[in-house]
Amino acid sequence: MDTAFREHASALLQFLRRKASPQEAPDLVQEVFARAAGSAQRHSLVNPGGFLRRIAQNLLIDRSRKVHRHGAPEVSFCEERDFVTPPQQEWSMEAADLMSLYEAAVDSMSPKTREVFLMHRVDELTYREIHEHLGISVATVEYHMMKALAHIAQAVDYNR
Repeated sequence: MDTAFREHASALLQFLRRKASPQEAPDLVQEVFARAAGSAQRHSLVNPGGFLRRIAQNLLIDRSRKVHRHGAPEVSFCEERDFVTPPQQEWSMEAADLMSLYEAAVDSMSPKTREVFLMHRVDELTYREIHEHLGISVATVEYHMMKALAHIAQAVDYNR
């Protein structure tokens, strides 16, 4: 059986991968050799490869009959459906963490920079409208926006 295993295991594995699922094939090869080792014919084989292939075919037939008899559906793994933590859940958690970092960064800005930033991003005012509303130059609005964006980027990058 040792010689038969070395000579025929890889061909048997390829055969079973085509006929059954690739994940089950190695286990099925072991089952084939276990059945062959228990066979009374194992000592007088003329064609060991054919003998092993016949055992593999019979094993597949037995498994098919068992599934049909018991009505057990074949269970397969679907990564999108069966993943331990769905990617969307992980992304939602990361988004919540990122939002917390963002809010903390906005809260820690100087009052004037925070006011300019929120007027532009939340109230959707243009730089010119902020300039008119606060009585500061457009260049100063740009300065506060660059300062706010750099502060947020630093806070987010630092905590990740």
